[in-house]
Amino acid sequence: MTMTMNVVTSGQIIGAEVHGLDLSRDMDDATFAELERQFYDRSVLCLRNQSLSPKDLLDFAQRLGDVETNVLSHYSHPDYPNVLIISNIKNDDGSDVGYADAGRVWHSDGSYRERPVGITMLYAIEVPEENGQTLGHTSFTSTWAAYEGLSDALKAKLEGLEAKHQVAGRRKALGTSKPEDEAAYAQQPVVIHPVVRVHPHTGRKFLFVNRGECQGILGMDDTEAQTLIQELADEIPNPAYRYEHYWQAGDLLVWDNRAVQHVANFDYQWPQHRRLMHRVTISEPIA
Repeated sequence: MTMTMNVVTSGQIIGAEVHGLDLSRDMDDATFAELERQFYDRSVLCLRNQSLSPKDLLDFAQRLGDVETNVLSHYSHPDYPNVLIISNIKNDDGSDVGYADAGRVWHSDGSYRERPVGITMLYAIEVPEENGQTLGHTSFTSTWAAYEGLSDALKAKLEGLEAKHQVAGRRKALGTSKPEDEAAYAQQPVVIHPVVRVHPHTGRKFLFVNRGECQGILGMDDTEAQTLIQELADEIPNPAYRYEHYWQAGDLLVWDNRAVQHVANFDYQWPQHRRLMHRVTISEPIA
């Protein structure tokens, strides 16, 4: 089905809203190709006013690439294991309906995997509100703009460096991981990725480090490595590179984990506020 979409850019170097598309209906190849082009150009797209079943979400995701199995499988949708439930809502016994602790530090989803997460899709079913204002906005920042903003000397220093990534490394170090999540984390080995990578679609160089999962740099002592990781991690969320997304129910937010990092704002709490979202992740293509 041919659809007409209207793309409204954020006014920042990343981010745009897309209006006029209904992802619960079939989309013709030409419309999808233009949507994909806009996505890689803007790095973060919000498709407003969607009404999506888990199947609708997966059908759209599969057009973008290979849908992943969730590491935290105990928070998966009961009928759709590739859909992760993100929620602060609790069951009557006090257990979590979904994963409630996602995104407290700047990060790129799945950097700790041998084949990292390429694309994340997050669909808002319930958004916390207070006094007519939505809560829990998500901040994004451009990793390619952060690289381009570095000095030539620092760019030269980073050439060829490789970082060690470990799932929830920061939580493990601080002892803040939840016991029920530890078994899933334990299955993920340390992986190595270049500190500076090249985006397969845009050709842009981008920084691929974060404080949450980066535990060191090959061939560098731990103190020097952590100092460098900290320096780069501090540069990435520069306000000049950022886009703030304020959620509405029905939003489908799609972001490129190579081109951006993100962090969640936890200005809401259960039981005063309810947040319920469905997340699907898409692996990077095999080189």
